[in-house]
Amino acid sequence: MVMKILDGLDGFLYYPVLIIVLLAAGLYFSLRTKFVQLRLFPESIRVVMEKPNKEGNVSSFQALMVSTASRVGTGNIVGVSTAVCLGGYGAVFWMWLIAIIGGASAFIESTLAQIYKRRSDNGEFYGGPSYYIESALHNRGLAVLFAVSLILTYAGGFNMLASYNLQSTFAVYSFYDPAVTPWIIGAVLAVLVGWCIMGGGKRVVKATSTLVPIMGLGYVVVSLIVLIAHANLIPSVFAQIFKDAFDFQSIFAGIAGSCMMYGIKRGLYSNEAGVGSAPNAAAAADVSHPVKQGLVQMLSVFIDTLLLCSATALMCLCSGVLPTEELAGAPYVQKSVETVLGSFGPIFVTVAMVLFAFTTLLGNLFYVENGLAFIHKSVPSKQFMTGFRILCAAVILIGAGLPMAAAWDIADILMAVMCLINLPACFRLGKVAIDACRDYEAQRKAGKNPVFRAADIGMDPDQLEWWK
Repeated sequence: MVMKILDGLDGFLYYPVLIIVLLAAGLYFSLRTKFVQLRLFPESIRVVMEKPNKEGNVSSFQALMVSTASRVGTGNIVGVSTAVCLGGYGAVFWMWLIAIIGGASAFIESTLAQIYKRRSDNGEFYGGPSYYIESALHNRGLAVLFAVSLILTYAGGFNMLASYNLQSTFAVYSFYDPAVTPWIIGAVLAVLVGWCIMGGGKRVVKATSTLVPIMGLGYVVVSLIVLIAHANLIPSVFAQIFKDAFDFQSIFAGIAGSCMMYGIKRGLYSNEAGVGSAPNAAAAADVSHPVKQGLVQMLSVFIDTLLLCSATALMCLCSGVLPTEELAGAPYVQKSVETVLGSFGPIFVTVAMVLFAFTTLLGNLFYVENGLAFIHKSVPSKQFMTGFRILCAAVILIGAGLPMAAAWDIADILMAVMCLINLPACFRLGKVAIDACRDYEAQRKAGKNPVFRAADIGMDPDQLEWWK
């Protein structure tokens, strides 16, 4: 009964509601910014290595790593595999499309987070959708609702799913007992994450900055090895991807289970463009112009989907192992890597999943604490945060024992709620970010290092806490 309710709600939220909102927002922002995600892509690479204005503050790169830690996670392995096994080859194309279009949405939301960011007493910056909804739309109720949905999504749905996905990679080993092993793995993961988050946001930034580049690079290298070993299959795989993607007769015959729907769902879960999560990290960066961080967070979407998700999809589809419903999830990836690396393949995927899941959990809880601070109008008491972090660790334990369908449905539903609050707010405030983009480009053309002042784009500086 519960699964029927979850499946029904999940299906309604994504089709027709969210698919229309996502594509409309992405296309609208792409057109209004003249496809900023393509025009200024080289610029995004240039600014990502800039140092913060004040030594000790969060840099663009560190903010990128926090948001990428959340984006680059179990969805890049298990999510992509599930989409391909259940939706078919064409799901890969729809993941690519939602990333390219979504890059513009990611740029807008993160630029807005920078413009409306606030500064704490110790000099650190913070912000996100809740803050720009409250400051610019003057709607504290909606802002609190977004913060609550963010907390439920990341401390609940996404962390339970990450925990489930991690333990599922151990299913191929002989010692795995479905009744016991998930709980043991969940307990170990809960303890490790609990220890880390007790150190607060600074430890999160440091850990993710170190682990994300290492795990991402290693995973791409192994994917390339598998691709090279099966290079003869690459042309036929690409042909099948595009053939299935445009088989509209099959898509509209059963859209809920089509390659389009699985590609959009898993692509959105992986890159989170428009969800409203990354702006919480973007606001923390100390930059001279808000557009710089908008460009950096846009780059994170491409790193996630066009690089890492594509690495998984092409590695699997070119391995010669046919995608089936029975292999959906980690087993398909492990079988694919095994074709080249032998018995080491499943072990490598398990190690990758441990790193991906761990950094996902840390990045998620960074966002959650930002949401709590907004609701409380200050950082909650130490006693409250300790209790809350223990609860978060317990949720990770519970997630390891969930059925696969329930884990995905809960995560999808909660993510959809965030999107349906954040994207309409971005529609209302989009002009501010677009004007900031024009100001940035004008300064770059004049040979300057862009510096933002609210009055330069017609904003009232008194409405902001920074950029006066």
